[in-house]
Amino acid sequence: MPIDMLAPEEKQAQSPMDLLLSAVGGCASVDAVLMMRKKRREIIDFSVQVKGERHEGIPAYYEKIHLHFILVSPDATAEEFEKVVRLSVDKYCSVSASLKSEISYTSEVKKP
Repeated sequence: MPIDMLAPEEKQAQSPMDLLLSAVGGCASVDAVLMMRKKRREIIDFSVQVKGERHEGIPAYYEKIHLHFILVSPDATAEEFEKVVRLSVDKYCSVSASLKSEISYTSEVKKP
């Protein structure tokens, strides 16, 4: 998987922070689609757009992440889709749960 740390105008791949947004959107999308299928709703089209606002200092972590879900379905109501999205993001998505939790990190350096 290519990772790109170049300036935005020169980028050819996602940066690690872009990948984090993609992971949240992908995880929440999988859960939402699975729940809609479990409800036996027909899905014509589905997409998610993810935007993040970063802290201005260093480290420039995300302070806000906004997910915009778009579902095209002839038999799903907006209310049930909103409920599914809420459950997906708040309860079932492992990536968003990881971002909300206090994670303990370890690191190790080995000589080749």
